[in-house]
Formats: sequence, C-alpha cells, structure tokens
Amino acid sequence: MEQLTKTQVVLLVLLVSFFTSLVTGIVTVTLVNQAPDPVVQNINRIIERTVERVVPAKNQIAAPAQPIIITTEDLIVGTVEKVSSAVVSVIASKDLPVIEQYFENPLKDDEFFKNIPEGFLPDVQVPQYRQKGVEKKRVSSGTGFFVSKDGIIITNKHIVADAEAEYSIILNDGRKFAAEVLAKDPFQDIAILKVKIEEGEESEEFNFISLGNSDKAKVGQTAIAIGNSLGKFQNTVSVGIISGLDRKVTASGGAAGPEELQELIQTDAAINPGNSGGPLIDLDGRAIGINTAMASGAENVGFALPINIAKRDIKDAKEFGEVKYPFIGIRYQVVNSQIKEEKGLAADYGLLLIKGPNGEPAVVEEGPAKKAGLKEEDIILELNGKKLDANSALAFLLSKLRVGNTATLKYLRGEKEITTKAILEERPEDL
Repeated sequence: MEQLTKTQVVLLVLLVSFFTSLVTGIVTVTLVNQAPDPVVQNINRIIERTVERVVPAKNQIAAPAQPIIITTEDLIVGTVEKVSSAVVSVIASKDLPVIEQYFENPLKDDEFFKNIPEGFLPDVQVPQYRQKGVEKKRVSSGTGFFVSKDGIIITNKHIVADAEAEYSIILNDGRKFAAEVLAKDPFQDIAILKVKIEEGEESEEFNFISLGNSDKAKVGQTAIAIGNSLGKFQNTVSVGIISGLDRKVTASGGAAGPEELQELIQTDAAINPGNSGGPLIDLDGRAIGINTAMASGAENVGFALPINIAKRDIKDAKEFGEVKYPFIGIRYQVVNSQIKEEKGLAADYGLLLIKGPNGEPAVVEEGPAKKAGLKEEDIILELNGKKLDANSALAFLLSKLRVGNTATLKYLRGEKEITTKAILEERPEDL
C-alpha cells in the first residue's frame, strides 16, 4: 500500500464507493418488493405527491389568474359614495313681513253715508291688506362643500350675497347646522363659510373633499358635478367630461349685476339652478372646480371656477378670518394697437401707467409699485411671466396671489425693458 501513488488511491476509493452504492440499491429494491402492499402504496403516494409539487403533470395546464376589471362606472359610483356626504345645501333665511287680508266697507267712516239709514245701502266689503308681524322664511338656496373636517365650507359669493339673511346648511343625512360667512372674495364669485357651534355644543368632524390641481385638468377627462339641483333635489349627481378650458364669460343673475369670469372650466355635466357652489370632481374624488354658471339656451354647457383660485381664499379665511386682496398700487390704461398708434408707444399690449381722472398719481405713494421703482408712463408688460392685455386682467392675476407674495414685473420705460420685483400689500378698503 505504501507504494501506491495518490492517483491510484483516489481511483480505489471511487471504485469502493460505486460497489457500495450498487449493493445498497439492490438491497433496497428487494426489501420494497417484499414489503406488504400498504407500505408500498404509502411510499408511492409520497413519491407521487412530491413529484406533483415539483413537476406539473404532463397534460395539466395551470389556470391563468383572473384579471381584476374596474370600469368607469365603478370609479364614478365609488367617487360619489366617497364625497356625497361632504356636499351640503346652503339655505338663506330672512324675516319677512306676514301680510294679512281682511275685508272692510271703505265708506263706513264717510260723513255723508253715516246719515243714510242702516240697511238702505248694500254692505260693500272691499279686501284690504295689513302686516301682521314677521316670519322667517327661506329666500334662496344653493350648494357648498366641506374643504376641511372642522366645518369650513366653500360656495359661490352670489349665494350668500344678502347681508341681512341668516344662513344654514343641510347635510346629505338631513341634519341642519347654522353657518356664518367668514369671508367673501371681492373679485371672484367665491365665499367661505363655517359651521357655527353653539356654546355648550360639542364640535364635530365632517367628511370633506380634498382639493385637486385644476392646472392639470385636461379636455376630455371625466367630470362629476354634485349639487342642490333646482333648489329642491339635494345632492343631484351629473356626469360628463371637461369640454373646454380657459373660458371667459359674463355671468348675470347675481345681486351685484353682471360679472366677468375668467379661466373657467367648461363641462357638459349638467349644472342647473341651485347647483351653484357645488364641487366639480375628478375620478380621484378631488375637487377641481366650483360650479358657478350655466349657458342659457344651450345644451349642457356649464362652467366652474378652477379650484386653484379658491385655495388662496381658503388660506386667508382660516388665517385671517377674511380674504386679504393684494394690490401693487397703480392706475393704468390697457394698451392695444390703437392706443399704441395714438400715443406713439413702443408696445401694443401691457398696462400704461397714467394719472387718474382727477389727477390722482399713476403710481400710489408708498405702494408696492412705487417701492419697486415704477414711474408714470411706464408700461407693465408681464406679471410673473404672464402677459398683460385685455384678455388677461391684472385683477384676475392678483386674485391668485396672497398679501406678502413677491411679484416679478417686466415693464417698458421708453424702449428699454426692465425687470423688477414688488412685494404685494393688502388692498386698502377705500381704494
């Protein structure tokens, strides 16, 4: 053995291992064949089950997973169920005189007829009217929706235009709460309300609708409108699409008269009288607009204010209890091609800074524009990169900003373009 090489030792070990395995296999087969049937069957079953788990049967085909199909109808129904309890009816009530009718002979106090014997003339009774106290009555109604769990509600300004009226809301489940008007936007048809909790009452958390991003709205996407249709069909749902963006219309019917509305979302989801102030919702259940107007004489042409316009108002109402409207402190004339020719200007658009009709300064003293270096006869071309002209009003652009924001102004002085920044201040009440 000592004379065997390493290679020979390895071959000898392998040969011994082979014969050992062969003998072990023969003995195992012999024992299995001699074993009782139940033992053999159990062994076969164990082997078969093991094989089935590892290797599918030859003709067995695995069943494909069933696809989960979600239809547009499912999304709409789910969205409505999610947000409907956050939509409310806004009711305006007012003390109105109670008029009573009574009958009286108008000649009973006449001296001439007093001398005529009673019964000689017929007893003529003429209807008369008189006030008999006052009674609180519903004078108007609209729609609103919760935007926070603590009872903040957004609606249209024209729904709460009557300063002498009292306002309340009715939830989808029939419960009624008093509401106070927190703030009204001076230039947009937007008002912010809040549920009034009486002293001693426990505060309540309300379901609310999250606010989406109306800048991402696209023509053709599904839109859902919910509102108090015709003032009596509460939480009426209508479905359509966004059929247009950036619309500009003149809305009538408000207490203050016609109102210019800009950058509206157009939809063919039915918006009827009473729907004003309700939400326009996307399939994610987020409010992208506030239903505000409908085109008379048209077939399903309605308009909603973009929700992004309202976000500033909501923040102001929560923080200050009012809407603080920013201003830059200028008096101006909108430039067009005709004014350019008449005055020999270097631009055919923008805002030409001029004095007021009574000689008021073109740039308000100590105002944001004055601090930013603007002067009379400058032409402001852009605000935050947005071109200023007849189709893009300064007041509307300012309505998207808050007091304290910094605005970038591009203006023309002679033929030189200059860019400056102005810190917006609160608009004076007497302006």
